[in-house]
Amino acid sequence: MHSISEPTTDQPAYGQGDTSYQTAGGYDTIRVLVDHFYDAMDTLPQAERIRKMHPEDLTESRDKLARFLSGWLGGPKLYSEKYGSIRIPKAHAHLPIGSEERDAWLACMEQALTFMDYPQDFKTYLMAQLFVPAERCRTRD
Repeated sequence: MHSISEPTTDQPAYGQGDTSYQTAGGYDTIRVLVDHFYDAMDTLPQAERIRKMHPEDLTESRDKLARFLSGWLGGPKLYSEKYGSIRIPKAHAHLPIGSEERDAWLACMEQALTFMDYPQDFKTYLMAQLFVPAERCRTRD
């Protein structure tokens, strides 16, 4: 008689080490995700208010988000290398961000993820984890 055990995997869990960063495809692929994110912000009706909180030229916004995501996903801390330490609440304190704006931001990310060839469980993990910094940006209600 033999016992049945759970299958094992050599794949570390997302959020450990640089697993999430590697699964996201590294910096160049994160840049692609960020481009899709800001494209969604330009087109999704529910994102109109948050788009207006950004400058007309999104070059720096794209750079900042890609660099933030690099470090946040366990890769190189590229944001702090260029812009210094990030304090999410302080960086967004001047903006009227409520739950609607938070949810619009998350909708843009969810749309962007549809273009990415990531495993579905990684997309689900990312959306759950991204709620935390999105919520930390909220300044009202």
